[in-house]
Amino acid sequence: MAKKVMTVDDSRTMRDMVSYTLKSAGFEVLEAEDGAKALTVLEKTPVDLVITDVNMPNMDGVTLVRKLRAIDHFRATPILILTTEGGDDKKSQGRAAGATGWIVKPFAPDKLLQVISKVCPA
Repeated sequence: MAKKVMTVDDSRTMRDMVSYTLKSAGFEVLEAEDGAKALTVLEKTPVDLVITDVNMPNMDGVTLVRKLRAIDHFRATPILILTTEGGDDKKSQGRAAGATGWIVKPFAPDKLLQVISKVCPA
């Protein structure tokens, strides 16, 4: 059975790129354009991994991570932040919220899959 991943980014192009990479590797992919929409879906649909951007309208990625960690079935779910933000301050905020890892855009598909295999083994 394929692992299910939620990818959250306000950029349609970025969601398409991440989705294509994941689907090519055999993952089932759900998409949302901001944290609020992702949270609505994830409250009803558990996933094996969440990949989120930081800067988005309605709800940013760090807030999404914090809200997901407050839900029982997401306490141990790996959550990766995939963003253009590379500063230590933002990374610290992500870690404090409960993010599992941080990947800076642009991403190399093989690197993304390598990180995913570490945090969400088959």
